[in-house]
Amino acid sequence: MSGVPGPAVPVGHVEPCPRRVRARLDGRVVVDTIDARYLWEHPWYPRWTIPVADVDATVLLEDTVTRADAHGTVRDVALRATGGDRPAGHRYVDGALAGTVALTWTALDAWFEEDEQVHVHPRSPYVRVDALRSRRRVRVELDGVVLAESDAPVLLFETGLPTRAYLDATAVDPSVLEPSDTVTACPYKGVTSRYWSVRTPAGRYDDLAWTYDQPAPAVTRIAGLVAFYDERVDVVVDGVARPRPHTHLA
Repeated sequence: MSGVPGPAVPVGHVEPCPRRVRARLDGRVVVDTIDARYLWEHPWYPRWTIPVADVDATVLLEDTVTRADAHGTVRDVALRATGGDRPAGHRYVDGALAGTVALTWTALDAWFEEDEQVHVHPRSPYVRVDALRSRRRVRVELDGVVLAESDAPVLLFETGLPTRAYLDATAVDPSVLEPSDTVTACPYKGVTSRYWSVRTPAGRYDDLAWTYDQPAPAVTRIAGLVAFYDERVDVVVDGVARPRPHTHLA
């Protein structure tokens, strides 16, 4: 349970997206395309660029000022929305992406791949997520206190992230958990349903554990199970302490 694969493609890579992409604004679809392209501006995940013709012209506002971008010349765009215009990214006016617009994820109210809502950012075609039953013995500790222990975890392998152990709630010591109002989302797993902080004799640690009651179909095995931020707790697998990873993504 140590080490993760590196990025599959370099920053700046562009390729076609074979999925229908739609987005809603103020309760209606304003983006609908089968010709989106993936653009990797980050090593681990892409954004979409959308043909301008596939964005509702009644909501798209374009600046007249141009500026240089790593992929060509661009003009900033905004979306006309209830409550005021929203800054929304930029349109490429030349270069390989000419005629497309890179919209800011949060400028839209909801995004969809085919008929499934996607959260946070597009799913990378190079990321794989597998939830596998295991008989490894996993113990989670903090400040010398055992938070959870199980010999029947579901191990979640997600490209680019450390292996997460999802444990049955009965394997977790409820006395160390304090409910939190935090909610997070993941393109591959869905939206969390519960979060907990952890309290040990040394103090309180915010938002260390979570669960997905209704995860994405690809990872249904983690439904109702509890995972901890490996980066902030001590994990022992089959009697061997695992170094804390450096990433901070759920």
